Amino acid sequence: MDLNLLTIFFAVAQAGNFRAAADRLGVTRSAVSQGIRRLEHSLGKPLFNRTTRSVRLTEEGERLLSALSDPMTEIEAVLDATRDVPALPRGLLRVTATSIAERFLSGPLIATFIEQHPHIMLDVTVTDETFDIVAGGFDAGIRLGEVIDQDMIAMPLTGEQRQVAVATPDYLARCGVPQHPRDLAAHRCIGWRPSPEMTPYRWEFEREGRAFAVAVDPRLTTNDMLLMIRVALAGGGMTFGMEETFLPWIERGQLVTVLDDWLPPFAGFYLYYPSRHTVTPKLRALMEHVRHY
Repeated sequence: MDLNLLTIFFAVAQAGNFRAAADRLGVTRSAVSQGIRRLEHSLGKPLFNRTTRSVRLTEEGERLLSALSDPMTEIEAVLDATRDVPALPRGLLRVTATSIAERFLSGPLIATFIEQHPHIMLDVTVTDETFDIVAGGFDAGIRLGEVIDQDMIAMPLTGEQRQVAVATPDYLARCGVPQHPRDLAAHRCIGWRPSPEMTPYRWEFEREGRAFAVAVDPRLTTNDMLLMIRVALAGGGMTFGMEETFLPWIERGQLVTVLDDWLPPFAGFYLYYPSRHTVTPKLRALMEHVRHY
């Protein structure tokens, strides 16, 4: 027997007519009539006495309604409760993040997230290449606000950020402190590039509202920020990147910033996802975690 027919029977018995039952179920009156006929045929007994003015339960119909009333009420209560409970965040959550997103990648934010959401498997791909996260199969990405496509929805992960040029006090004592970005030509620079086929990143500066970039001639070029820091700490030269990345060594006095007047703050990092993308419970969980972290 098609158990959906019992739902139709229950609706007709409660409403007292086929049209009201059809409205309640969101189907046509003809569908209700056909459903009742199929149920009666299956049971081999009439369940309603029908006239042009009324629909009344037969004795068999009364018996069936009595038997179904408690179970149907319980089922409806369970379904109502289920609708009110938000879906549990679970499943694989794929996120791509730039290697300079220090706040996200430093550890505590991710550690507390996976502790609070044991049913979510977080997969983080760290890359500085730009690509379509939808085509790449990612739920969300983390980048600087200025490089996020306009058709994405973005929420702040950090406040304003700043890039800095750093070197060890010993290196600066030996090689001098640059006073202007053009002075970098006389220094050993440690450069960064996102991939082997790309040219080294141009160091970006701004003064009195005028932005410009300097194409330094790096003595060392790498796509590994940790290598840049290690070589700089060893006195190998001057390097350039996000202030948050260098902050632990700056606070300990192992690295010193230079050209600060030429390096104003700018918009920070954002968690972003496609505007046409339905926010799943697992992605919403990450968004809420970022918002409260």
